[in-house]
Amino acid sequence: MKKRLTAVLMAALMGTLCMTGCGNDSEPAAAPQEEVTEQPEEEAEAPETPEAEDEAVSDQEAADEVAALIDAIYVQQRTENTDEQCAQAKAAWDALTDAQKELVEGENADSDYFGRDTGDASKDDPRNQDDIGENEILVVSFGTSFNGSRVDDIKGIEDAIQEANPDWAVRRAFTAQIIINHVQARDNEFIDNMDQALERAVANGVKNLVIQPTHLMHGAEYDELIEAVEAYRDQFDSVKVAEPLLGEVGTDAAVINADKEAVAKALTQAAVQDAGYDSLEAAKEDGTAYVFLGHGTSHTAKVSYSQMQSQMGELGYDNVFIGTVEGEPEETACEAVIDAVAQAGYKKVILRPLMVVAGDHANNDMAGEDEDSWISTFKASGNFDSVDTQIVGLGSIEAIKQIYVEHTAAALETDSEANSDQAAGLPDGTYTADFKTDSSMFRVSEACDGKGTLTVRNGEMTIHISLGSKKIVNLYPGLAEDAGKEGAQLLMPTEDTVTYSDGMTEEVYGFDVPVPALDTEFDLALIGTKEKWYDHKVSVSDPVPAGKEAQADGGTEDIVALQDGTYSMEITFEGGSGKAQILSPVTVTVTGKKATATVQWNSPNYDYMLVDGDKYLPVNTTGDSVFEIPVKRFDEPMAVIGDTVAMSKPHEVEYTLTFHSDKVK
Repeated sequence: MKKRLTAVLMAALMGTLCMTGCGNDSEPAAAPQEEVTEQPEEEAEAPETPEAEDEAVSDQEAADEVAALIDAIYVQQRTENTDEQCAQAKAAWDALTDAQKELVEGENADSDYFGRDTGDASKDDPRNQDDIGENEILVVSFGTSFNGSRVDDIKGIEDAIQEANPDWAVRRAFTAQIIINHVQARDNEFIDNMDQALERAVANGVKNLVIQPTHLMHGAEYDELIEAVEAYRDQFDSVKVAEPLLGEVGTDAAVINADKEAVAKALTQAAVQDAGYDSLEAAKEDGTAYVFLGHGTSHTAKVSYSQMQSQMGELGYDNVFIGTVEGEPEETACEAVIDAVAQAGYKKVILRPLMVVAGDHANNDMAGEDEDSWISTFKASGNFDSVDTQIVGLGSIEAIKQIYVEHTAAALETDSEANSDQAAGLPDGTYTADFKTDSSMFRVSEACDGKGTLTVRNGEMTIHISLGSKKIVNLYPGLAEDAGKEGAQLLMPTEDTVTYSDGMTEEVYGFDVPVPALDTEFDLALIGTKEKWYDHKVSVSDPVPAGKEAQADGGTEDIVALQDGTYSMEITFEGGSGKAQILSPVTVTVTGKKATATVQWNSPNYDYMLVDGDKYLPVNTTGDSVFEIPVKRFDEPMAVIGDTVAMSKPHEVEYTLTFHSDKVK
């Protein structure tokens, strides 16, 4: 178009010259006047030359190079090249023009990585100084690259803990290397990861180490923290890990505790005040609901979110709802929360993080402009007159900071004196008892609620405990220094299947531990997959009878009372998903002082059952699975395991059977 326009102008000019030459010869030809015409903007642009195209390609290549450098440091593992890679990425970014910066786009990279203003990093303190001394409190956080939130929330918690413990040095570690790299590359702020922080503590001669996680719960990040600490445990005189914000998880959604109550009250009060209401009741009367948004997790600790919803209900906070970015547990998914709020009749919604920091999730997943953000989805539902956000992390709330301070103080407390009143001798039998340890790194599975099965025989006690994983491979009743000696009798693991409150099962290691006395600490060493022994102190307390008193020959008092014969007996069946079950009534056969039950499933997919560790195979080959299993007790839940092949691979599931002696024919 531009070339045609030039040709037309030249032709017109030549025509004018020609006409001038053919006119009055007495007048010299006048110089042609330059005709200025206003052209449309698109037609006035210069033609795209090969040089311009090369320049555009060069711009994209430069942007792509930066994107690749960002993607290279957007990783969870630190390497010997990480520092150099961070510096290279920032230098390459700084060399780009503003136009080139807008073109940066990679697998994880974008122009916001370096270009977004998240606050003043100079106000933060990475707390990576040496000269620690013998006593250190290491505050461990997931981390955030949002500078303002890091200062207000994480630094705020660290400062509060330091103020409460002036004789201890407070240091920092992040568990997210991706965030550490981001802050280092963009702001030249160096934050330790767990290994770096622990190595720094060792190098500085720290003897007593207390770790305070700022994590919300005993989830995946907390588990990784514990694993990292275990590798360094023997390099300190003492290591204690304090509770995360919400304390112990508990077994089901109804289990709440003082920590959850305190967090619920503090968060709700702050949210109400920030919205300008005098009280939560005033907000409710105005038709306003609050949605507190957590991260969510597939970890078994996800029940913590359900417990927080239960806690809100216990406090009468009817217009407070719990959601999660990940939608786990499922009732916390965005659409489910929208339905719950709408059905409750609220027309105004305020979204606020249930997160320690107001970082990426709060700014983007909750309050972002994308159509899949929570605020956009709430608005798009058409159910609400207004949807607003409060982008504030938990760590900036004074009452929340004090909860962390209290958790640290609890970890700092000296071990309580052993109970001087020894428990009276227990009669032979089976009991449920508390199993306590000196470390969060070594404890029973959360599915067991801190308890084990205590067996008493002829005055000797043994407790069976199911641990949280298969990472501890042996125990030794004594000190670590003796465990490796020739002739040491190590405790070998059993393979246990534990069932959590949501029906999820997990295979873990269990151990039968000799108990010298109740309510008294004793030595119990452990060795993990890293093949190093560690000393621990444990205790067993509060035994409660688990069922009828067992007799030496394996019978029970109730069974002794039944004459030999065959009976039809009603049972109560619990466990699993509820789809598969044992039919009631069952046939019970009594011979001597022993009873055997013939049980039939409503499914053909069970290939064996376990009772007290003994395996029983089906007695039929066609139809629904039928087993003959021993009856250990009447009128008390009896644990059994059924192995189902209905899934892609065999899966052991825990159940309980209660045989009702008052419903027998």
